[in-house]
Amino acid sequence: MDKKNVSIIIRSHNEEKWIAACLQAVFKQDYRDFEVILIDNKSSDKTVKKAQAFPVKIVSIDNFLPGKAINIGIENSTGKYVVCLSAHCIPVDNCWLSNLLKDFDDDKVAGVYGRQEPMAFTSDTDKRDLITVFGLDRKVQFKDSFFHNANSMFRRDVWGKIPFDENISNIEDRIWARDVLKAGYKIIYEPDASVYHWHGIHQNQNLERCTNVVKIIENLNGLDGRNYNHLQLKDLNILALIPVKGESCMLGGRSLLEYAINSVKESQFVKQIVVYTDSDEHADLARKLGANVPFMRDSSLSAEHIGLENVFQQAVLELENKGIMADIIVTLEVTFPFRPKGFIDQLIIRLVKEGLDSVVAARTEFGSCWVKEPEGLKQVDSGFVPRKFKEPVYVSIKGLACATHPQFLREGRLLGEKVGIVEINDPYASIEVRNEEGLRFAGLLVDNWSDRNIK
Repeated sequence: MDKKNVSIIIRSHNEEKWIAACLQAVFKQDYRDFEVILIDNKSSDKTVKKAQAFPVKIVSIDNFLPGKAINIGIENSTGKYVVCLSAHCIPVDNCWLSNLLKDFDDDKVAGVYGRQEPMAFTSDTDKRDLITVFGLDRKVQFKDSFFHNANSMFRRDVWGKIPFDENISNIEDRIWARDVLKAGYKIIYEPDASVYHWHGIHQNQNLERCTNVVKIIENLNGLDGRNYNHLQLKDLNILALIPVKGESCMLGGRSLLEYAINSVKESQFVKQIVVYTDSDEHADLARKLGANVPFMRDSSLSAEHIGLENVFQQAVLELENKGIMADIIVTLEVTFPFRPKGFIDQLIIRLVKEGLDSVVAARTEFGSCWVKEPEGLKQVDSGFVPRKFKEPVYVSIKGLACATHPQFLREGRLLGEKVGIVEINDPYASIEVRNEEGLRFAGLLVDNWSDRNIK
């Protein structure tokens, strides 16, 4: 067996949203003598599939207990030094691993734990806790048994004498640290070995008080206004998925499919455009325009009673069966030809920056709005008040574009629980072409819209 100096143990359970970014950051480290072992607790999403794109050893376990999972990982490793890293933690820079390792020149150092920084969308209570606990000063601990296995390194030979408790459900790291300190070793906190971590280590408390505290401690720690760039958009596999059926519909001498593909090609983040169609004509056009058609859409998915969620679900399943694993998928329909420039990237940036499940286009509506309920109509807006005092109702235009995670499409739905919107104020953008009347109307506007969008 080819032995490595460092073994990185990553514990996971349904971490599809994070695992690719975590592993991308790990394999960019300036220190290269390491191996990665993923200890996966029977993930039901695509965590393992995405991890398989990297040179990692995958071990599946049942009945997760934190200390037992680490011990199993070490038993499957070879390194002199062992790193514990949570699957939803992302090393901040390419010196993370070497900064963990540098403190082991002292033989009495049993373990080192690194800094944990919040992400942009981390709650204020969790931001406060992370920034307070994981400060900027390096610490050598002789009595303080605080230790955190979301981001840590320790000696394998020390672990051989003092393994992690396999019977407890949490704080296995602090119990281990207590025992090694009693044995005469030291623990070091190394702030230069930092990771992004989306949640905190304490329970939420008063939100208003917490928000004020966060503002103060962010400023004190030099984090005021920081970008918290936990995910590198250029490293994500972002895919656009365009469903289209039947014959081509022409607008201004171009197919509606061409409008959709060209709008995606303006994106600086989308790496691949996939057209899912039942038409050879559309497939040929898509390929000519630089899009991919890896498979044809079954005609049964083009029936009138089939919703787009079912179409997207099947497309994602077929993509993943072919080994095409997306981190983010942008869905769009050809029936909306007038997309504003830069709009697709706005969706993607907001999705990542705010840690949302999905982001969809929406227009604001200040008029009166009702929903039909069994007992009659129910008004959902704030009533008949002047517009400047009224909160708008947001009407989604999901066909214009939606940025989402593949796990939701795989489940047969477009949106997750945490949904954001990008407001559309351009009157052209909400124009839809679904029938002859819509086509005639769009035809009256296409020349003016094209003139506006000429670079």
